[in-house]
Amino acid sequence: MKNILLTVSYDGTDFTGWQRQDFGETKNFSRTVQGEIEIALEKMLKTPVTLYGSGRTDSGVHAVGQKANFYSPVDTIPEKNYIRALNSFLPPDIRILDSKEVDENFSARKNATSRTYRYFISVSPSVNASMNRFSWSVPYTPNLENLNQMASLLKGEMDCSSFASSGDESVSPCRYIDEAFFFYEKNFPSGEDMLVFQIEANAFLWKMVRTLTGTLVMLDKAGKTQEDFKRIIESHSRSKAGITAPPTGLFLYEIKFDGIRRHA
Repeated sequence: MKNILLTVSYDGTDFTGWQRQDFGETKNFSRTVQGEIEIALEKMLKTPVTLYGSGRTDSGVHAVGQKANFYSPVDTIPEKNYIRALNSFLPPDIRILDSKEVDENFSARKNATSRTYRYFISVSPSVNASMNRFSWSVPYTPNLENLNQMASLLKGEMDCSSFASSGDESVSPCRYIDEAFFFYEKNFPSGEDMLVFQIEANAFLWKMVRTLTGTLVMLDKAGKTQEDFKRIIESHSRSKAGITAPPTGLFLYEIKFDGIRRHA
């Protein structure tokens, strides 16, 4: 039996998230990324297979670098053949980008040392149609320096209670943040400059990245500064933070396995 690690990209618009949801005898009643890939694996391998993801993205959230592993009961299939074979069974809004054999004890979730998200923001008066599904339209001129001054406070071990959704079930609100910053990047195919918020941490609370994005944009638009953001962090109160940005602009960008393993 081989342990296969997949790199997965998906357009999350029409999914209720990554995690499979079972309702009685109706498997995958809600359309999920995990559920669709498991259906494809069963068609390919002729037996049910469980897929283990490195992170759970919410409804409408996308990915370009999700990682997931499964145990294949067929030892004769070359590791790279899973790319073409699975893509032939999968819908077009999910693509397998890579596949490789890993140690039998490897876990995409437990062995992940950090997760990186990117949030894309359109700052044009009108959003190009190609980006409606993949960005948040905020028609104002951001102060990039101010945004990065505020984002610089997101560093190291932190109590992130101010940015957790009320439904979060994490044992601890503390997370270790490696970096957080804003930059501009040209979007394909429109060539439009997109404002991007990138954040890397060992893990995230429920809707944490979207709440951070909404809060930082709200503060900058209102002319607030680093001191205002610091007060929100130190309040440990979700009511002090800003709006939760919509899922459309959020991408799970990268999973790393070679860093320091910190608390979940």
